[in-house]
Amino acid sequence: MNFDSIIAQVNSLPPLSDAAVFVQRLYAEGAENVDIIKLVKIIESDALLAVNILKMINAPFYGFSKKIASVPQAVSLFGTNTVYGLVMNYALQERIKANVSAYGVSSAQFNDICHLQSALMMQWYSKIDLRHSQFLVPLALMMESGKLILAKVIHDSAATQEFKDGLVHCDNIEDYEQEFFGTTSYSVCALLFEHWNLEPLYVEILEGLDSENDNINNQMQTYINSLNVIRIAVNVKDFLTEESIQKACTEVEDMGLDTEYFKHVALRIKNSYLEKLNK
Repeated sequence: MNFDSIIAQVNSLPPLSDAAVFVQRLYAEGAENVDIIKLVKIIESDALLAVNILKMINAPFYGFSKKIASVPQAVSLFGTNTVYGLVMNYALQERIKANVSAYGVSSAQFNDICHLQSALMMQWYSKIDLRHSQFLVPLALMMESGKLILAKVIHDSAATQEFKDGLVHCDNIEDYEQEFFGTTSYSVCALLFEHWNLEPLYVEILEGLDSENDNINNQMQTYINSLNVIRIAVNVKDFLTEESIQKACTEVEDMGLDTEYFKHVALRIKNSYLEKLNK
């Protein structure tokens, strides 16, 4: 698969929506300095964005028992970091329309994966380091976006069935992507973030997910390890299965963290997700 075709797909993407660009500017000085009144007004000025954000955050696996009915309420409960992720994730998926069937999932399932990853990061890591979890939750929500680009490349190359068959039998998704494309979806996501001038540190973390670099500092390695736990537990092949949770627990133990607490959170989110599917 030609890497140039991946670059061409990224470079051909139009700018993000006006609302997303305005939100980006608000966050330029850091999430802690965001003017919440302006943030709410920007989101509410885009009716589709507002409706979709409320729809996303009312998903049962985020853990809120009462319905969140307004944008101000959403910002108050979720915080500015998570709302940033919701806005940007919606903006990304609005600009990248792709049939993700090559990855063995429907568009709805792919969207659920993104939100399950975000919810797991939020509910697990916030008990370990609240400040860093707030920084990582938006990235956990958006980090699968590179798969949308790769899915488009696969479709355009008429290689959907070939890729899908190989994915079923592979042991590691990222290794398979590397073999098939010469890159991984997380590296492609980093390209997307650069294309739209999103958070530079997110780009660095994404680039580090599938590379070996002895010069990574301790904090960066912690970010990478935490996201690795999330993508092992929830991915296009395993949605919080017994096996994927156990594999993730091994990584959690290697980080020196409580595996029982992680398993408890993962199973709680899984049960909420299954309840949603059975309704």
